[in-house]
Amino acid sequence: MPANLAGLPAISVPCGSVKEGGAELPIGFQMTAPHFREDLLLKTGFALGK
Repeated sequence: MPANLAGLPAISVPCGSVKEGGAELPIGFQMTAPHFREDLLLKTGFALGK
């Protein structure tokens, strides 16, 4: 993930699933924030996870 190389905070939140070939696969929503703004990710991730 490019966020790791740049040292940016990032999070992946589960947001659903899709059926593919008879199997149900999870879908994740990935977000990246500016340096030192983990608070934005946590608030947004919590709101999306409801």
